[in-house]
Amino acid sequence: MTAEPLPRAAENGGVVLDAYLEELRLQRNLSPHTLRNYRTDLSHFIRYLDERELSLAEVSRLTYRSYLDGLKQDGVAQGSLRRRASTIKSFFRHLFQGRVLPSDPLRLASTPKTPRMLPHFLSVGEVEALIAAPDADTPGGLRDRAILEVLYGSGLRISELVTLTLGAIDWENAILRVRGKGDKERAALVGDYAYVALEDYVRQGRPQLSSEQATDALWLNRFGGGLSARAVQLSVRRYAVAAGLAKAVHPHLLRHSFATHMLEGGADIRVVQELLGHSNVATTQIYTHVTESAKRAAIDHSLDGISEQLFHRRERRRRSMLGVSGNAGGVGGAEGALDSSLAPGFFDAGGDLDDGDSDDTVLKAGAVLETAITAEVAR
Repeated sequence: MTAEPLPRAAENGGVVLDAYLEELRLQRNLSPHTLRNYRTDLSHFIRYLDERELSLAEVSRLTYRSYLDGLKQDGVAQGSLRRRASTIKSFFRHLFQGRVLPSDPLRLASTPKTPRMLPHFLSVGEVEALIAAPDADTPGGLRDRAILEVLYGSGLRISELVTLTLGAIDWENAILRVRGKGDKERAALVGDYAYVALEDYVRQGRPQLSSEQATDALWLNRFGGGLSARAVQLSVRRYAVAAGLAKAVHPHLLRHSFATHMLEGGADIRVVQELLGHSNVATTQIYTHVTESAKRAAIDHSLDGISEQLFHRRERRRRSMLGVSGNAGGVGGAEGALDSSLAPGFFDAGGDLDDGDSDDTVLKAGAVLETAITAEVAR
């Protein structure tokens, strides 16, 4: 079957786009937010084609590359560039499969690669400070503390959090029934601290926030309606400032922290994948790189300590040869950086490298230390 020539992109692009988005909504259960992003990205590309008097059938790989190059020159972030490219390619694949186009002009076109960025996360101490920030003597404070506990303790996305209902709580099994991406349901575990905070809010805080307006939304605002995602974002940011956290804190950072701390604690990656609702374990594996980076930082710190001791030892010998009295004690610059259990026999009673050891022994201690910690990283 041969497709009929298409008019210019703007003349029928809107109709084709509407049909495409409706099909995505029905077949893939995409969220309204995702569909809105698709519409924005594709509408921008269709306007680009119309400005150049091109129809959808006249699009080529050169057109596609020129469009992306223009976005890059305009300062569009690499991640956004990749998303737009993927959206456009999917759209043209749909047009070909639906026989709107005789071929897929972008079948062999490449998608811009995004450098892998390791997710940031909070330390356990920072999480504790953040959760302690709300005033638990007020209904709003009880709500906000429960929100922070659930974001961290269950690893929820903000969209999953704000759509929770009272009926989503399984008190007996300490589980939340969550609707994730693609409208897929999963069971999110509720830890002990989150359970207590959630129970306090539902029993004491929520009744004081509710109004005559009937709603089964779990999180209520001060007017008795459902709490918005924007309100949660602003609250998290405000509590981070109150807790004295210097870094930019947002709800998704608590999800990153949940995953990182779970893996650091020895949780199986498949379990963490299930708890996060990742369809592909490769998405979860990025958190293993975070924990490995932390261990590598520990190696670098320890080796820096050894280098410092070696420098000071040679400096003492040089001064001694020049007749200048040196420091008789051990060098404390690396104190605490080396663990004698990793390199037994290289340390004196005070934890420093024994002054009687040679420089080769110092270097040997460093080699033993690096081997031991590297083995731990690879384990």
